[in-house]
Amino acid sequence: MIALNKPLAPDLKKLTEYLAQVNESGWYTNFGPLHQLLTERLEKYLGVKNLLLVSNGTLAIQVACRTLDIESAITTPFSFVATTSSLLWQGVDTAFCDISPNSFNMCVTELDMALSRDNKYHGIVATHVYGNPCNVEGIESIAKKYNKKIIYDASHAFGVDVGTKSVLNFGHASTLSFHATKVFHTIEGGAIIFKNKSDFDKAKQLINFGIKGDGTLGKPGINAKLSEYQCAVGLTLLDEIDDIISHRAALFNTYIKNLKDIVTLPKWHEKATLNGSYMPIFISSLKKQECVLQALKTNNIQYRRYFTPSLDLAFPELKSFGCLNSQEVSEGIFCLPLHYHLTHENVLTVCNVINKAMSK
Repeated sequence: MIALNKPLAPDLKKLTEYLAQVNESGWYTNFGPLHQLLTERLEKYLGVKNLLLVSNGTLAIQVACRTLDIESAITTPFSFVATTSSLLWQGVDTAFCDISPNSFNMCVTELDMALSRDNKYHGIVATHVYGNPCNVEGIESIAKKYNKKIIYDASHAFGVDVGTKSVLNFGHASTLSFHATKVFHTIEGGAIIFKNKSDFDKAKQLINFGIKGDGTLGKPGINAKLSEYQCAVGLTLLDEIDDIISHRAALFNTYIKNLKDIVTLPKWHEKATLNGSYMPIFISSLKKQECVLQALKTNNIQYRRYFTPSLDLAFPELKSFGCLNSQEVSEGIFCLPLHYHLTHENVLTVCNVINKAMSK
């Protein structure tokens, strides 16, 4: 079987050394030494400041919203369900605007039209889908025009740069997921990168029950801290991250080279680096889709309809400014195997199967 994904396993020797440090200190959570070390190493590697580790990517979005006082937001209908469900769970009044049919990211023109029709929303929550950066300059221009705050769901965009800086430096906050299936993980976990230090300080208090530095209680908070054992996994995997991203990006490029004239691929941000987070392809013809998917099954190759359905259809009670592009893409999109343990030979096998199926 050619698996869709295979999580990275940390080197047990290195991991055990970190865990021994935790056991010796007896400091298992609550911003311990490994938490601090992982924070510092991630900030240096990613080229960011004000990085706050949290216990998962869903809480990252929720804490970012609470920190930035976002009680209503326009978001994308084309993302993993957690982008929307985290907002709804937080009680954020949520609406959808459509995506670009080329990049599959939030469309700047549609966003402008939505806010011109209804300017009540406090924030914009956009996803860098598949690790492909949004039109960050365009979204920033719209946010300034309407005085909105921006949160980017960057769960797929670990290690991605736009031009000379990390994609995580755009917006008022960017959130990461460190789930086991991601390019980099701590088994479960995540992070928030804040533009402003004052927001970082506020969020750090919020994820520790709202307890202030002097031990007194502030505004009600939550427990969203990352444990020392999880930080140990992250530190172990971070030692290999350059090799991991390089290999995944090379596999991604092999896919692109062999499939660009066969299926439709999202248009990537021209200034962005690659991390090989996902390998999405789009096939508009239902007949061709069925042929390809059956061929993948016959050859024991895993795939995933990722993302479907369009979230405006999954949550019909929410306001939508019209999401026809998202609905169309969701009906024809699926992701192919892409992970560190995959080989170039595996990728060529998948491409050959798709090529033969599409030619029928």
